[in-house]
Amino acid sequence: MLMTPGLALFYGGMTRAKSVLNMLMMCFSTIAVVSVLWVLYGYSLTFTTGGFIENVVGNFSAAGLVDEISQATADEGGIPVLLFAAFQLMFAIITAALITGAIADRAKFAGWLVFVVLWVTVVYFPVAHWVFNFGDSDVAGDGGWIADRLLALDFAGGTAVHINAGAAALALALVLGKRVGWPKDRFRPHNLPLVLLGAGLLWFGWFGFNAGSAVAANGMAGLTFLNTQVATGAAVLGWIVVEWIRDGKPTTLGAASGAIAGLVAITPACSTVDPLGAAAVGVIAGVLCALAVGLKYRFGYDDSLDVVGVHLVGGVVGSLLIGLFANGAVSGALGADVEPGVDGLFYGGGLEQLGRQAVAVVAVLAYSFVVSFILGWIVDKTVGFRVAREAEVDGIDAAEHAESAYDFSGLGGGLGSGAGAGAERPSVSSRPATESAATGEPAKVGAGGEQA
Repeated sequence: MLMTPGLALFYGGMTRAKSVLNMLMMCFSTIAVVSVLWVLYGYSLTFTTGGFIENVVGNFSAAGLVDEISQATADEGGIPVLLFAAFQLMFAIITAALITGAIADRAKFAGWLVFVVLWVTVVYFPVAHWVFNFGDSDVAGDGGWIADRLLALDFAGGTAVHINAGAAALALALVLGKRVGWPKDRFRPHNLPLVLLGAGLLWFGWFGFNAGSAVAANGMAGLTFLNTQVATGAAVLGWIVVEWIRDGKPTTLGAASGAIAGLVAITPACSTVDPLGAAAVGVIAGVLCALAVGLKYRFGYDDSLDVVGVHLVGGVVGSLLIGLFANGAVSGALGADVEPGVDGLFYGGGLEQLGRQAVAVVAVLAYSFVVSFILGWIVDKTVGFRVAREAEVDGIDAAEHAESAYDFSGLGGGLGSGAGAGAERPSVSSRPATESAATGEPAKVGAGGEQA
């Protein structure tokens, strides 16, 4: 639960001062909307047994959850079903909220509300069913096809959460188009301390995200907890080294972005690699994601806060690296009741698991992108998804919410009273503009930190 307010601060600090409230509102409203939908039908759709499509009508109600209230536990010695349902709700919330970073500075609040209702219903719930529903252990093939038949590994949501959200973010960035002035104008983070605070809250909350997915206080939870920490630290180092070599300076925005990249990449792999493997996953993700944030300049899509470069790329990297770094002996060493797991290529397992991971990656990416693009287009053509040009230039917070994040009127002098209406002002936290000596493009120093 803490992760989504943390995400709001992380994204909010990276936006311009005149649109920070719109970003916070999109994240907080997602908590509200998805919580209600989860109880109405989300849990039932996600964790229905048997085929998803044939059971949609019968489970499109709260009955699937209400019927579970009388059960004391999910299984013998397991946690209460309602506790599991509440835990899984948090995954649904954060996945939808991640998308907002791609459409910062230009999205209508009403359009986002309609989109998130449609998206979690048509995209997240089915994909989560594929990945998180292992079905009845006594009945083969009655769970989600990725988890129960393909046998791709995804411990806490590299596909269902990060690739899913990243592909949807790319689709919406294309539907809404580029921000006014992008990429020529500067769109620098207005508050880097806020970014670091949000990243810290995300890092802390991620232990619940990953270690909590063990659904017990046991050796598996301990392994995933440690792997999450090690991979994140390695990713921070990987990202800032890339910055240091490429741009001459390591940045706080880069460190925060590297942390998120590491957290994303280790999410699917945290239970299948040993701590050294986790470090490898983290540093590879940090380096590749630091390089990937520049793809938007090459291909011309305006992903405002680099959801694609961090979450989509990080999710793909972490999911595929399972096929290389999975160490089956790790799970077997946790206790007699835990069977040894799958070995990746580097541990003698061959290419079979890598192939399974690749199929899951491609399937989730393609489904999420295509359906998200269609949903975004429908919302844009009906209720409208992008604010008017004047609102975007003058201040989306004032236009959409009749508020401003900061009151500069009391400062006097050059700031003037107009800033209270959401006008853009220089920020002491903004870095000097730098250019890549090789390309002349804005230096790509971190998620959302594009420079003129």
